[in-house]
Amino acid sequence: MTRAAITGVGAVTPLGVGADALFGGWTAGTSGIEDGEGACRDFVVTDHLTKKEARRADRSSQLLLAAGDEALAQAGWGAPRAGELPYAPERIASIIGSGIGGFITLTNNHAALLEGKPVSPLAIPLLMANGPTGQIALRHGLLGPSWGTVSACAAGAHAIGSGLRELRAGTADAVVVGGTEAAMVDLARAGFGAMDALSETGQSRPFHKDRDGFVLAEGAAVLVLELEDAAKARGATILGYIEGVGSSQDAHHLTAPTPDGSGASRAVIQALADAGIAAEDVDYVNAHGTGTPLNDRSETGAMRIALGDHLSKTPISSLKSAIGHSLGAAGAIEAVATVLALRDRVAPPTLNLDVPDPELDLLHVIGKPTPLRETPGRAPHALSTSFGFGGHNACIVLGGAA
Repeated sequence: MTRAAITGVGAVTPLGVGADALFGGWTAGTSGIEDGEGACRDFVVTDHLTKKEARRADRSSQLLLAAGDEALAQAGWGAPRAGELPYAPERIASIIGSGIGGFITLTNNHAALLEGKPVSPLAIPLLMANGPTGQIALRHGLLGPSWGTVSACAAGAHAIGSGLRELRAGTADAVVVGGTEAAMVDLARAGFGAMDALSETGQSRPFHKDRDGFVLAEGAAVLVLELEDAAKARGATILGYIEGVGSSQDAHHLTAPTPDGSGASRAVIQALADAGIAAEDVDYVNAHGTGTPLNDRSETGAMRIALGDHLSKTPISSLKSAIGHSLGAAGAIEAVATVLALRDRVAPPTLNLDVPDPELDLLHVIGKPTPLRETPGRAPHALSTSFGFGGHNACIVLGGAA
């Protein structure tokens, strides 16, 4: 089977600019949430883009381009437009997920319209959900298969899965995948609030007895995937692998998951089969873990169905406890964090989990990182799950580099 090697990762999150800031902050127990939201406060757009480039990109694309520059540089692909791509541009795919797209551009231009002011001629290309994919392809000259995935909070994970399938199909030698979201606008706050989805306390407390909703956040992450043999041949450092992916549909409710987790469990079971591993081979689960009562209960059920008795031996934690919920970017950000967790062979903690819900009988990681179990003769494996409004479920199986 074709193996997809991860050779570069990048991220911009509420914990800072860079994948190391994300993982280092999480493992240290640092929260990027302030005043009940997870904003990327350390991100200064002109540190990464010219003023002209910044004007021609919605914030969702701005965050993505910064994450992409980091990931491609780590992979050894060179600076933007430097002509140093390791493969023919026609053989490099780009697939980026976003739940909403250019929400800031949309709301700003709608406000201008209502006030009788001119609407920007860039409004449409900047608000399109596929805009970030086009932006990163343009920045790096990527000419292969290219599109955006739009499946709410599963969009980033679906982008990664789509990239893996391009490699397996032989239509690309490498893919740039990821997710981005910048939806911290009043309409989003009001809409999610009207659904009772947001935490009234402003705390992200996945799996807590008193959890009361998710914390809205923004961010972006990018992964560079290459065929394993080609990556090794060019001397690239392999950070880990995308071993398998799975997806499913609840077909149950517009927003609520199946109560018993059966819908999501099918994505997990499919991902394990795709990776060719058994439930007993899973060493860590980076949960979707939003902190809403329904999601955490449903996800627990899904894991019980998919992992069986092994679930009680598998450490599980949620990155959203540290950065909030970045919607369509979440799956990609969590995949990056999971790659680094496998690198260091640790399970980072779920923050704010002083009183776990006793009905969710899971092996929580609380307080500090927990070393992963020894896996003689093989690299460790982890699951990263993403479940979106509309019933969209995605699961990624990641493998360590050694």
